[in-house]
Amino acid sequence: MLLINFLIMNKINPIMKVKIQEINNNSITNMTKKCFQLAVILLLSFTSVQAQDKKAKDLLNEVTSKIKSYDNIVIDFKYSLNNTKENINQDSKGNVTMKGNQYVLNFMGVTKIFDGQKTYTIVPEDEEVTVSKVNDKDDNAITPSKLLTFFNSGYKYNMDIVQNVKGRKIQYIKLVPTSGKDQRKEILLGVDVQTKHIYNLIETGKNGTKTTLTVNSFKTNQPLSKNQFTFVASKYPKYYINKLD
Repeated sequence: MLLINFLIMNKINPIMKVKIQEINNNSITNMTKKCFQLAVILLLSFTSVQAQDKKAKDLLNEVTSKIKSYDNIVIDFKYSLNNTKENINQDSKGNVTMKGNQYVLNFMGVTKIFDGQKTYTIVPEDEEVTVSKVNDKDDNAITPSKLLTFFNSGYKYNMDIVQNVKGRKIQYIKLVPTSGKDQRKEILLGVDVQTKHIYNLIETGKNGTKTTLTVNSFKTNQPLSKNQFTFVASKYPKYYINKLD
């Protein structure tokens, strides 16, 4: 989810941001909860649910350990946003390179570089670079480790369906936010059972908006340039440098 929020909330696409904001501003109809399960059924199913939760937690732990074992990660992805009521259906592609607490993200014509201390948002269309500091202690700060391990807190989870995607066994884990203020209804996290890599993430909002992030390519321990995560101002001589801090 953090990666999805990261993509849509950081001046990447103004038109899409306006549409998303309009969706978020719409009143959310409160659905009547139908509680018809008998207490005996709950008691009988409790043991199996607990077992599912443990399996889900174990799989998520494996994903986290696998991700932390790499020196760097390079991902090509597809991002889709859909809301039938608002007639929004948009697909975009991008890529992100991550190493330690640094990253370079290319998405919808915009490049974001985080060198570990500052974020540089480069917008060629506006010929502008926005520079801002990042507080690692801020829970809302976006860092590579948070992008791929967001699921470690703030959710209830259990094993969901298994799908065969082009010969790959994808196990889905359903995550439900524990905060009532969260505008997301649920998240489905698809994990490749063999590699323990995240295949996709499907987020459904309470307002009907569905966003899907699909990993098309997942490469690790790639040869990177020394200046991979360094902003070089000389490359943008005519750009306006907007320093926020």
